[in-house]
Amino acid sequence: MKMSEPESLGETIAPIVAQWDRRLGGVASGPFDSCRVFHGRGGCFPGLEWCCVDIHWPAVLVILFREPPDGFSAALQEALQPRMESLGLSVLLFQSRYLPGAPYRLGLGEVPENLTARRHELRFHLSLRQQNPGFFLDMEPGRQWLESRCSGKRVLNLFAYTCAFSVVAQAAGASGVVNVDMSSRSLAVGRDNHRLNGQPTDTIEFLAENILKSWSRIRRRGPFDIILLDPPSFQKGSFVATRDYAKVLRRLGDLAAPEARVLVCLNAPELNEDYLRQLVADNCPSGVFEQRLEGHPDFPDLTSGRKLKLLVYRIADRDFS
Repeated sequence: MKMSEPESLGETIAPIVAQWDRRLGGVASGPFDSCRVFHGRGGCFPGLEWCCVDIHWPAVLVILFREPPDGFSAALQEALQPRMESLGLSVLLFQSRYLPGAPYRLGLGEVPENLTARRHELRFHLSLRQQNPGFFLDMEPGRQWLESRCSGKRVLNLFAYTCAFSVVAQAAGASGVVNVDMSSRSLAVGRDNHRLNGQPTDTIEFLAENILKSWSRIRRRGPFDIILLDPPSFQKGSFVATRDYAKVLRRLGDLAAPEARVLVCLNAPELNEDYLRQLVADNCPSGVFEQRLEGHPDFPDLTSGRKLKLLVYRIADRDFS
């Protein structure tokens, strides 16, 4: 889709600018929490499903899922620059998710040496050398749920990535957290995230393990009062949700304390909530459904299947035989 006429470009960027003004109209200048300002992927802005805009102060990140119209980036930059300046935002980045490696391009300013995501008093390291910078904004309902119930509890964080759940749990008074991920590099960032927030790690573990092959090592550290399952939907060579999620669910009886809670997550547009609920019913019969966490308002979505699925279960009986 190519457009070069100023009027067409103006019409294209108008919903983004309008949403920016609605979302940030009452925000004061200076550091504020990371947020999604524009969520085209949810289908609420017809014709802009290929564009999202995030803020990790002082940086604005425009995420492009396909090649934009000619002149789009320059027009959007011109419209956003004065709005950015009024909020103390000094960096504008464009990420081309449609290109191999999902490269970033600098539009304005200079990227800080240590760019972080902000969540209230907590900070999380971000990297611009990978497709996902290291902090998922749409997981906020899950973090709020964990925060509200983990005080004094032992938490198992499977597919931990950069351990944002662990940092939140530690801040909310968890008695211990075991983070498991096959990427030692991601876990190293997770350890740094704890340090960044001045958190001791004497009750935090970081296990670089292939979860599907490490049940005995994980089980020895249990049982756990809260289990977090947030796997990738497809990670070549390690995890495919349609093939491997069931294997994880079958193991919950070995890991869960009596009356444990499990947050079951799935971010796969092609797999809807009904699929996930049936998967749990078939493979974790002692899991009692408690609630579905509502999506974050920054991520409006007209499609039931595309959005992140967050389901809470209570383990009523540890005998899955």
